[in-house]
Amino acid sequence: MDPSGGAAEGRVRFVADAVVPCDGRGTVLAPGVVDVDDGTVTAVGPADGRPPADGRPEVRIDGALLPGLVNTHCHSPMTLFRGTGENLPLDRWLREVLWPREARLRPGDVYWGMTLACAELLRFGVTTTCEAYFFDDALTDAVVAAGSRALVTPGILRLPGQDAPDWWERRLAGIVDLHARRHGEAGRIEVGFAPHAAYTVPLPVLRDVAAEARRLDALVHLHLAETAREADAFTAEHGGSVPEVLAAAGVLEGRILAAHSIWLSERDLDLYAAFDVAVAHCPQSNAKLASGVAPLTDLLARGIRVGLGTDGPASNNDLDLWEEVRLAALLARLRTGDPAALSATAALDLATRGAGRALGRSDLGVLAPGAPADLVAMRLDDPAFVPLLDDAMLLEHLVWSASSRLVTDVWVAGRQVVRAGECLTVDVDEARAQVHQRARRLADGT
Repeated sequence: MDPSGGAAEGRVRFVADAVVPCDGRGTVLAPGVVDVDDGTVTAVGPADGRPPADGRPEVRIDGALLPGLVNTHCHSPMTLFRGTGENLPLDRWLREVLWPREARLRPGDVYWGMTLACAELLRFGVTTTCEAYFFDDALTDAVVAAGSRALVTPGILRLPGQDAPDWWERRLAGIVDLHARRHGEAGRIEVGFAPHAAYTVPLPVLRDVAAEARRLDALVHLHLAETAREADAFTAEHGGSVPEVLAAAGVLEGRILAAHSIWLSERDLDLYAAFDVAVAHCPQSNAKLASGVAPLTDLLARGIRVGLGTDGPASNNDLDLWEEVRLAALLARLRTGDPAALSATAALDLATRGAGRALGRSDLGVLAPGAPADLVAMRLDDPAFVPLLDDAMLLEHLVWSASSRLVTDVWVAGRQVVRAGECLTVDVDEARAQVHQRARRLADGT
């Protein structure tokens, strides 16, 4: 491999001042080594005493090497709508601003919105996202071209103008077809299903989606318990909370990822644990929309799998998962009144190994043999890391004082996609121009 860029094809050794594997144990290897064979990690360990490189080219990292971050809940093509409908509560923002504009989307809009988002995500060290959106092939094309990794869960939501009586059936069949055509593409695409929510998708449709997902061993990704009032009508109609009704209907069986999960009763939390429902925790979006603060420590105490998400760039408004790491820890401490409620190691885990586990992918967000070589290099020669007296302090600094501005280089499956802070795989100037032009058309309604 050319250490200045390109693909790490073949056998490569990365040698870093510190390797942070994000293995859930707070391990720091200073200095450390990561061996990569054809885009897969084959060995991780301390630099001292490692076997000879045996002809492997060495890539020297002057800083820390971590696994790529994993964003568990995102609508990334909404770069097209960044800054629109500000200062509105969620229900009005969706119905008055977002959904009418989304009804005017074309495939090219989604392609360029996702392309610009990929550049932003990769620059921040986010190598995997779980995407819920529309125009599924265009979105997937953008991810493949940018060299990033995504779990593509096409949105199931009838927008204004989509009133054909068989719309739900056709949408579900289209996603099954997408799975047949593109699941596993480039070794970086996984396909699932994203019914929007129980208050927007009829219960029989949710049952059908869950059944198809179980048949394909695919993820079901939906919004759940995001606001205090969203389930009122649902509960009045069905006689129970959304988790209770979905559990009784068999919807929670299989691979389920529930985004937000703020307004949950003790019974709801118990159901999450019993059905192994995973949670995408989006603290910054939830705070911006005044939706509430999720019971993060209660979820973790029950053994529920939790990963961090940014939500879309129209309700956050950036895709910087490092901000979510810090805010998740701050809000957990504030909600519980406990300054030890969420340690730095546990907070970082939510964006790495824990996020991978929330998606059902124990090989993502961790540096370990068999994991994809999704790597992030960060500067340590910054005031944010002073003083650095021991390994534990390095982890504390990563969460409390560092930020995405210190990410320098990123690899996905061994291929370098960011070098010296610049995205190598996206023409960012063109993407910016395309998104700006298309956002104006969508806003004008032309």
